Amino acid sequence: MTESDRSLRDRLVDAGVELVAAEGAPALTLREIARRAGVSHGAPRRYFPTHLELLSAIAHRGFTALAGRAREALGDGTAAPGAQVAALGRVYLEFARDNTGMYELMFRHDLLESGHLRLRETSLPLFGLLADLVGRARPGVDARLVAGALWANLHGIAQLWSWGSLRLATGTVDPEPLLHSALDAHLGPVTSR
Repeated sequence: MTESDRSLRDRLVDAGVELVAAEGAPALTLREIARRAGVSHGAPRRYFPTHLELLSAIAHRGFTALAGRAREALGDGTAAPGAQVAALGRVYLEFARDNTGMYELMFRHDLLESGHLRLRETSLPLFGLLADLVGRARPGVDARLVAGALWANLHGIAQLWSWGSLRLATGTVDPEPLLHSALDAHLGPVTSR
């Protein structure tokens, strides 16, 4: 791939990232991405033979951003495992809140299953990190199962919060108490996180 090809490919992905941030995942049409990138509506097909491939490239940027936030939140990794799990949970919920369209795109089953850009290889290391920390926080449990249940709980909190359902049901204006309840349920009560 030439430098100009790489540049145009990146411009298309950049346009998609900006579009999903501004208008959400449903707005990610090939035609609109091409328009925003300043190219003909057929140009994306040269670099992304299918719409799923372009969406996967955009979602890959989301997973990369989430992983960067996770690394930043964990710092030098010397905090107690439970505190690190809490930091990851907080980052996950904040990312979902701050990047609603990208978050929705990243977890589309058709993208994860498609195999484009190996999104599972981008997302599974984050889950592996969570499972490792859960195992250290709760020795003797099946860490992958507990981490899976915790992740499902966090994903549900993120989704229901974005829809307004949890605010309505719980009367809370901050998802932090929900995060603590999820952590307590999966890791056991901890007085300070």
